[in-house]
Amino acid sequence: MLKTAETAPIGDTAIRPDMPPQKVRLGTPDYRRISLALFLAGFATFSLLYCTQPLLPLFSHHFHITPASSSLALSLSTGALAGAIMLAAVVSETSGRRALMFVSMTAASVMNIVAGLAPSWPLLLIARALEGFVLGGVPAVAMAYLAEEIEGKSLGLAMGRYVAGTAFGGMSGRVAEAFLAEFVGWRAALCTMGVLGVLAALAFFLLLPRSRYFVRKDGFDPGFHFRAWGGHLTSRALPLLFAIGFLVMGAFVTIYNYAGFRLMAAPYHLSPTVIGLVFTVYLFGILASSMAGSAADRLGRARVLPIGLILALAGAICTLSPALPVIILGIILLTVGFFVSHSVASGWVGRLAAGSKGHASSLYLLAYYLGSSLAGTAGGWFWSHWGWHGVVGFAGTCLTLALLCGIGVGRLSRQQVAETR
Repeated sequence: MLKTAETAPIGDTAIRPDMPPQKVRLGTPDYRRISLALFLAGFATFSLLYCTQPLLPLFSHHFHITPASSSLALSLSTGALAGAIMLAAVVSETSGRRALMFVSMTAASVMNIVAGLAPSWPLLLIARALEGFVLGGVPAVAMAYLAEEIEGKSLGLAMGRYVAGTAFGGMSGRVAEAFLAEFVGWRAALCTMGVLGVLAALAFFLLLPRSRYFVRKDGFDPGFHFRAWGGHLTSRALPLLFAIGFLVMGAFVTIYNYAGFRLMAAPYHLSPTVIGLVFTVYLFGILASSMAGSAADRLGRARVLPIGLILALAGAICTLSPALPVIILGIILLTVGFFVSHSVASGWVGRLAAGSKGHASSLYLLAYYLGSSLAGTAGGWFWSHWGWHGVVGFAGTCLTLALLCGIGVGRLSRQQVAETR
């Protein structure tokens, strides 16, 4: 049985008998609060999730493990998160969006502190896996919240700002951890990031308005959820967007995972701090996310998405150069292309999903984080056997396939529009 917003119990869904006829629009106070709160959610999620990436060479040295094994500190988190996203989508339908995101952010921050204090490699991995699992309550729910609360014409920019928050979090996690690890050690660095995550969670909860258009569902109906997921998987265009999320994230994480190993080795011999500075290219991703969301609203997603994918592919190819400035340029192009692609594709999922937007978002993010987990670890095999050329070959193949999917979803979307006229 469904409850309308007017009859829903007091809690995550606000009781609004005088509910306005239109959703939140660009330029309103609620829009600004939602944008800032979701920016913080993206920051906390990605800073916690990816703060171990610049530490992989340190883990390899400290625990005497291979580069591929060290990547498990990230891959297990993203893999656990991928599975948890499906559960989070189910729980959020009954418990609400806002409360679930807050609890997830807080619990993940605590687990990051536990990872920093772990005395052994297996215990660190357990803490990181649990951290990824509890983080599953943020990404899919955040996308669903925006799709429900923001009007269609303002959704692209709002989604872009959320993705910009993930970019800022990814940069902060990588850069701050690299600096802190060199001066106070990697354990203190992980604990510091956990404390910042708790503060971000508190600010998020105070800022985010309660849901007004969320419809709470009574009880647990497995059939409803399987029908919702099945409907999205059997649609024509959505599976292509899910594939894009998997492939783009896989390529991006593969390059970032093993760039540190390459730049620490000859002929570069860069320190962790200097490598951390390389991750400041995420600033370009922050700008690209907001610009891509706005451009998608104006020009159309079918035009903007391929541009992002081509930029990412060009960036990956540039990193084959032995010249350090060209490598950095390649990482910049890859970062911009990745965040343009992700911002447009994730927003497109909410627009194409006819109903059960939370389930559609969960499927996209399941594919997205599986790409990070599976490809991030698989990239270590290419690195060990063929070096950087193997890494770029693997990432380039993923991006080429994503581009073909992007062209396909554009054609299907145009056909869908034509059929409705």
